[in-house]
Amino acid sequence: MASLTIRKLEDDLKHRLRLRAARHGRSVEDEVRTILREVAEPASESAPSRTPADKTKPPRATASAPGVARVLLIVGGGIAAYKSLDLIRRLKERGKDRNLAVRVVLTKAAQEFVTPLSAGAIAGEAAFTDLFDPAGEFDVGHIRLARECDLIVVAPATADLMAKLAGGHANDLATAVLLATDKKILLAPAMNPQMWSNKATQRNLAQLKADGIAVIGPNEGEMAEAGERGLGRMAEPLEIAAAVEAMLKPQTGMLAGKRVLITSGPTHAPIDPVRYIANRSSGKQGHAIAAAAAAAGAEVVLVQGPVNLPDPPGVKVVKVQTARDMLAAVEAALPTDVAIFAAAVADWRMAEPQRQKIKKSGGKAPELPLAENPDILVSVARRKSKRPTLVIGFAAETENVTRNARTKLAAKGCDWILANDVSPQTGIMGGDRNTIQFVTATDAQSWPPQSKDDVAKMLIARIAAALAGVKS
Repeated sequence: MASLTIRKLEDDLKHRLRLRAARHGRSVEDEVRTILREVAEPASESAPSRTPADKTKPPRATASAPGVARVLLIVGGGIAAYKSLDLIRRLKERGKDRNLAVRVVLTKAAQEFVTPLSAGAIAGEAAFTDLFDPAGEFDVGHIRLARECDLIVVAPATADLMAKLAGGHANDLATAVLLATDKKILLAPAMNPQMWSNKATQRNLAQLKADGIAVIGPNEGEMAEAGERGLGRMAEPLEIAAAVEAMLKPQTGMLAGKRVLITSGPTHAPIDPVRYIANRSSGKQGHAIAAAAAAAGAEVVLVQGPVNLPDPPGVKVVKVQTARDMLAAVEAALPTDVAIFAAAVADWRMAEPQRQKIKKSGGKAPELPLAENPDILVSVARRKSKRPTLVIGFAAETENVTRNARTKLAAKGCDWILANDVSPQTGIMGGDRNTIQFVTATDAQSWPPQSKDDVAKMLIARIAAALAGVKS
């Protein structure tokens, strides 16, 4: 059979020709022959005619169609891979209004848990499995997969996949796509708790976050192995789908292009291996502010102490334990446009935490020599370089709320203080509602009692106005 040479084709036509050939598992040359054969042969009288209804039937959303939000899901080889089928379904459900298409790449190990047929059937498009697939690689298919998407999700992200990505390996289809992409990446780690806490995994995680890769989870709970429990469960499909939705939202909000740093929750200062010094804090207000800032289009870094709350979608979360850990994470996140310090940081720590549990000794109280923790708000507010445009603190008071807030504002050097009365009878501490005194150098305003979500939205609107130069 003679070879075909076609010249002077438009780039768009070449692209569509390649996609058509890939869908049919043929080379471009064979696809052209097929098209010519169909055109040259007379139409069969028995061929069904296309009705007007067929012509008006809307096309199925595919990853190559224009105006479609495109997610490439890479499924790693772990027991949590079975959740990937539910994740595909959840993504398509949430994407009905925005015409979202999902493509799936299965690693070799993932195929031990999930078949390409089942993943492809739910996604509505054949799953990809092999870097050296002749049908897909005739036009460097892994590059095409890496570019023809808006977001890449790796779920489950195994320890092996994370290590390869951190090290820049590309020895299979999944890792080649990850290395070749210029799109955003979201990892949903899943592994045994010991594997997750291993120093090598934590080093890889730190490198991936430093590279700008988003991470959701893992969660704490029962493992697949009998008797195993801890941090390592993959985030639930609904959580991942919510994070995907947030990351795909066009950045057109009032804080689009701005970077916001938020601290939330308590800090723990160890006394001994089983006891610690802490302030009471649920983290609800800080997390609500982080979610509102992300919804407003900001790039958000949330430095959180120990809390029992899910990570806000679309937010980079850094988890810490102690005040000194929190300060280090805050300084690493700078520079930012705004810094909001909603965390209840412990004022003191043990000068020397005990290595062993302190035992009772005949009714005599142990001596607990204390040292003062660093003041994170002051450290940032009084910086000579990399000081955010707006530095905002919180003041939890039990009396003289406004007066104490004014004193704190002057002492700390910040721009605004949000003060509240956390006396037990108010129910604010750990509750879902808040009553704020908004204090600046020139003004003090009483905000109405409202939910912490509404407080967050009100604060974000005030921040946006201030950054835009509007007097509020």
